[in-house]
Parts: sequence; C-alpha cells; structure tokens
Amino acid sequence: VQLQASGGGLVQNGGSLRLSCAASGKLFSITEMGWYRQTPGKQRELVATLTTGGITNYKESLKGRFTISRDNDNSKWYLQMNSLKPEDTTVYYCTSRTREASGYTFYWGPGTQVTVSS
Repeated sequence: VQLQASGGGLVQNGGSLRLSCAASGKLFSITEMGWYRQTPGKQRELVATLTTGGITNYKESLKGRFTISRDNDNSKWYLQMNSLKPEDTTVYYCTSRTREASGYTFYWGPGTQVTVSS
C-alpha cells in the first residue's frame, strides 16, 4: 500500500484544514486507517484512527476538534481539523494497517506540514 498525504499548510489560530490521504495498492487489505503527528525531538503521537468497521479512536485532547473519515473504497481518508491551535503545528502522517498472510503490516506515507500561526 502506498500512501500520500496532502492538504497541509499555514492557517491562523482558530482556523480549519482538511488533510487527505490517497492510498493505492491492495486497498482491500486495509483494516484500519489513521493519522499520526510528530514534532522533531518528540515522540510520534496518535491523532485518530478509523477501522473499516467504522470504529474511531482519537487522541483524547483532540476529540471534538478533529474528525477522521474515509471513502467507502478505502482509497482516501481525511482528517478535518477545526479550531486549530498553535500547538497543533507539526508534521502529520497518514497510516494504514493491512491484513496480510503473515499478519498485520503498518504503512506510513510522507508527512504533510501543518502550521498554525498565533
């Protein structure tokens, strides 16, 4: 599975952005899709995940501001980010978990930078 995130950019404090992740390859094998973020020097942290069964999981502090969604064919998923804050500034990565013969595999795409100005 190949992933490509887009939609990052510069936004003012309180603004919104919608990130998109385009997937290609064995889409039928995807069981979960998600978003993580990482600031240099800090640990990577989960932002949100969504299973193909519709179960979502969010970083607790982001609930109510961020929403993950997907297209039904697993070819794209999104992260709607509202009421953005300067502390949301970092690189965001889209991810997928696929079920393969040998077990589960996680894929990561190149990140997209989100910058929130104060």
